[in-house]
Amino acid sequence: MESSKTRLNKFISHNTSYSRREADELIKNGKVSVNNRVVSELATSVSDEDKVKINGRLVKLKKDFTVIVYHKQKGELVSKKDDRGRKTIYDSLPRNFAKFVSVGRLDYASEGLLLLTDAPAIATALMDSDLERMYYLKVKGEVGQEVITAMQEGFFAEDATKGAHAKTEIKSMEFKPFLAYKIFGSSGGYTKLKVIINEGKNRELRRFFGYFDLEVMDLKRVSYGRVDLGMLKPGKWRYFENSEYEDLRNFLKTNKIRY
Repeated sequence: MESSKTRLNKFISHNTSYSRREADELIKNGKVSVNNRVVSELATSVSDEDKVKINGRLVKLKKDFTVIVYHKQKGELVSKKDDRGRKTIYDSLPRNFAKFVSVGRLDYASEGLLLLTDAPAIATALMDSDLERMYYLKVKGEVGQEVITAMQEGFFAEDATKGAHAKTEIKSMEFKPFLAYKIFGSSGGYTKLKVIINEGKNRELRRFFGYFDLEVMDLKRVSYGRVDLGMLKPGKWRYFENSEYEDLRNFLKTNKIRY
């Protein structure tokens, strides 16, 4: 069975320390060969079976990968850069993680557990999975029976723009039943609760509660699958532990994810 094709610059950036832009320069300058033939066409695509060489040295397929857990702070964007000059998670992380991609996002005002990896296929697989995500929230207002029923049964909202980004193009949204929830009580006009969901749509929880005119004041993700935030302080990061890597490899094998 033939492997799928990948753009040559992407192949090089995945399997070496070169960026895609640097890979393009190497290709333009005749430094790259595919199956012993020098290529200069940037649109060249290759598969894992092809022998790609840079300056005569074979590019070895990267079989391993790295995953880190980061405690995202409020007031940080999950983005490589921001045209408005706001702080991003990459401003807080060491420079050697500049090419890591995040598993989904947490919006600017949210905080908590964020996974990042140097294997984009793994990031996509985790993001699209139905692994449980646990959040702690504080909402403005009372969580009444209507909201409880919606958490238990789910619902479809034709207009789910309250709580969304101002420029969102996603207007309607289907909310699946929450896997679990716990209301800790209300005081001073605010309600605190814990919820567990297994999808991560665009600002899903802010939109869910916004539909019932409950503004989310605080939102913190504390777990993703079996990975827990634990005592990791805001702005700090750690590598995956061996047991977490084992869990992830089992997940990848079960779901037949190539990386």
